Amino acid sequence: MGGDHGPAVTIPAAISFVESEPEAELILVGQEAVLLAELKKRKAAEHPRLSVVHAADIVEMDDTLETALRRKRDSSMRVAINLIKEGQAHACVSAGNTGALMAISRYVLKTIPGVDRPAICSILPNQKDGPTYMLDLGANVDCEPQHLHQFALMGSALVSAMEGKDRPTVGLLNVGEEDIKGNDVVKQTAVLLRADHEKGTLNFYGNVEGDDIFKGTTDIVVCDGFVGNVTLKTSEGLGRFVKSVLTTEFKRTPLNMLGALIARAALKAISQRLNPSRYNGGSLLGLRGLVFKSHGGADAYGYQWAIRRAFDAANNDLLSRISTKIADLMPQSSSADVPTNTEKNTEQKTA
Repeated sequence: MGGDHGPAVTIPAAISFVESEPEAELILVGQEAVLLAELKKRKAAEHPRLSVVHAADIVEMDDTLETALRRKRDSSMRVAINLIKEGQAHACVSAGNTGALMAISRYVLKTIPGVDRPAICSILPNQKDGPTYMLDLGANVDCEPQHLHQFALMGSALVSAMEGKDRPTVGLLNVGEEDIKGNDVVKQTAVLLRADHEKGTLNFYGNVEGDDIFKGTTDIVVCDGFVGNVTLKTSEGLGRFVKSVLTTEFKRTPLNMLGALIARAALKAISQRLNPSRYNGGSLLGLRGLVFKSHGGADAYGYQWAIRRAFDAANNDLLSRISTKIADLMPQSSSADVPTNTEKNTEQKTA
């Protein structure tokens, strides 16, 4: 029900996905009458692998965490995450309020031992024709060195599980490669990561800059959620800008149009590689359950990619593989399952 478009995007994406993936079963969570009407409109009301679970409330994009946690306990977001906890679903996908999704997921599912804060991790394309995994992409705008340290460990576990790399390289996003560059948080994080590298726990490359993301200098790029989200949105905007400029220029003159016709195959390939929708769907790493965040403004094509990532993660037993990796890598922390003050306060008021 969430995101900028709600069922107008999520329903066609769900229908398209189950039609392309015969093993998938999707549970649509939200206001039943609205969802059934949208399914009927698209002639999918009787689809055998699409079911509806009613949830009365909707977490709006501008709702506070207190509202999402305390006042809307029957929201589509909360009900969907409860289905994960109860074992009725393998993964959850939402385009809704990021802060609310993170807070509810953390409160309901709890975190893997050793993880203080879950982080959003997604992939970006690079010049090596492979993925660059980047985290955090918006879940934690204010971070301490130990949080970035944990992000690096979680990212390493994810890439190791998904890409089959025993020692994926980790880069720390900074304003320069030199050790003297950056703010105190980044400098202190580098000390922790270098210590892990010396112990053989992590394959820490060192500081990387923004252009290294798309060069594919490292398998993983670590940063706080503020920087990560700005980087992500900027790169997506640039991709759309480049596509728009190419389209405009190739239509400008008959000669340009002829050139476009000759280069049609190459232009199509470029469009595919630079299409931000193909990289939609970030995993909330560190939770005891699979939760994926789609962009709120995603179209049906982009939302379908988010569903694809969640399906592949569940199908490949990603949660247990990451949990095992993190158990080996992560320094244990007693604060991993302790709710934040906001979470405790909101739930106490409800009781």
